[in-house]
Parts: sequence; C-alpha cells; structure tokens
Amino acid sequence: MSSTALKAVATGQVAKSEKPKDLAHLLATPSVQAQLKAALPRHMTAERMARIATTEMRKVPKLGQCDPMSFLGAVIQCAQLGLEPGNALGHAYILPFDKREKVGGQWKTVRTEAQVIIGYRGMIDLARRSGQIVSIDARAVYEGDKFECLLGLDARIEHVPDWQNANRADPSKLRFVYAVAKLKDGGVQFDVMSRAEVEGIRARSKSADNGPWVTDFAAMAVKTVVRRLFKFLPVSIEMQHAVGLDEMAEAGVSQQNGAVIDADFAFVEEPAGQIEGTAPSVDTVRLQIESASDRETAQLALDSARDHLTAADVEELQKALDMAWS
Repeated sequence: MSSTALKAVATGQVAKSEKPKDLAHLLATPSVQAQLKAALPRHMTAERMARIATTEMRKVPKLGQCDPMSFLGAVIQCAQLGLEPGNALGHAYILPFDKREKVGGQWKTVRTEAQVIIGYRGMIDLARRSGQIVSIDARAVYEGDKFECLLGLDARIEHVPDWQNANRADPSKLRFVYAVAKLKDGGVQFDVMSRAEVEGIRARSKSADNGPWVTDFAAMAVKTVVRRLFKFLPVSIEMQHAVGLDEMAEAGVSQQNGAVIDADFAFVEEPAGQIEGTAPSVDTVRLQIESASDRETAQLALDSARDHLTAADVEELQKALDMAWS
C-alpha cells in the first residue's frame, strides 16, 4: 500500500473518478474526505488523521490486508467518538480481525476486517464528556490490599493499597476491580467485579488467549468493570455507541464499520517526479517538508518515506523538520 498516496490525502492531490486501487486511494476520494472532515472533532485535522492511518498501518502491517471500507469506517468511528486511535493515552485502537467461515468442510479466513477497540481510558474520557458525571475512577485490587465493599442502603467501598508490596501489580495477584462515578446531582454509583467474574467475561471473548487479555490483563479487567458500570449511568449516545462497538469486538462480531461509508471512488496521483513503488530520495522528502503548509503535513511526508530511508537520513530530516516548525 502506497504511503505517498496517503500523503496525497493531506495535500489534496486527487484525480479522476474510478475504482480505487487500494485503501490509500479510497481515503483520497472527495466524498470520503468530506465524511472525515464532518466526523472530526475540532482538535483534529484531516492531515493528522491521514498521518495516524499511515502510522497504524506501519505498526500493525496486517491492517493493510483489511477490507478497505472496514478500515476507513473504523477511522471514522474513532473520529465520531473524538478518540484518537493508537495514541499514547490508550483511548482507542484499530486492530485486524480475521473473519473465518467453513469452506468445503474446513475453516478458512474469508476476509480480514478492521475493528475498533475502546480502551478503558477512552471510556472514562467519554463518560466525563457526557455532562452528567463529575468524575469517574477505576482501580484494580491486589493481594495484600485492604479492601471492603458494603452493599445495601449505605453502600460504600474502602480500598487501601499495599504500596510497600513490590509485587502488588502482578496480574496473577489481582483479586477485584471496581469503578466509581460521582454524578452531577451529588449521587455516587459504583460497581465491583471479582477475579472470577472477570475471568468469566474473558472466557467468552474471541481474544481470550491472545492480544490484550494476555499482554494487559489488568487494563482489560478494569475496562470490563467500567463497561458494566456504564449500564447504570446516565450515559450519552456516544458512550452507548462506544460500549456497543467494544462488546461486538470482544465477541468477535463484525462491527459493520463499512456501513458508515457512502462514497464515490477516485485515484490519487503520485507526487511529481516519483513513480509508484519507487523509494523517494532524501532531497524529495526534504523539499516536501520545506513546502508543507503546516507541521502535520510535513511530518506526514517524513513518515510516509520513513520505510525507504536509512536511520541516519530519517534522523537528519527529523531535525530539519523540528527546526523548520519549532
């Protein structure tokens, strides 16, 4: 998949309408661009979203094998929720999922779709934006912590972490997870899940034995209790939509992300002097950086060519970019 074509999304180099060659060309269609701009929140730009798409495909190469409509739909879903995928905050992620069906009596992958995974920090961010919730917090309880949960008319939680225990964050020592929300009217709502309840949810997940359930068990456990707490809160449409997307991904059900797309197709012309499939020269990338209209477009030009340049060239160009846009 052409990274330079993705860069063309940011610079507006769009040509005649035909069937798209790949995802990069689909991203460049005028009608898709219009949908992206309509979905993007104020703090994000089309250039930044194009750069994110390039970066995510580099980090997860299999995304390039996804159905183009599902990938673009996943990007738009994140934009509509105001959650930037793949960022250091862990708000949301776009990951490939294989759709398997029986063909001739054997299970085969018939297609690969991109799906949106909402991180627990993303869910908390959406909750805070609803206007009905003053604050929301979620924690894990480990062996050695003092933890007491009282239910009834005067329900409350008391949690005193054992900070002196060097191994307290060991996932195997996790006992409970809980989430607490303070409402605008002064009320408090909380939910608690035991390790056994979390493991029960994990067992029903498509990715129970791989992915974040293995690499980030505590974060997934906390997200599970946050997601359940949402069912008791005065949630917004955004929150309901985010929870629905996440539950579909957890169950391995198609999110039908392509359904949010309604577009004609167009080709993207490669930048002048560059042939499709050839590596851009250092001078070409430097010129693109110097002629960029803003830092995002300049950074996108560098990121697009990163795989074709030496580490020394990338470092030199990054310094030039930082100096030009400091």
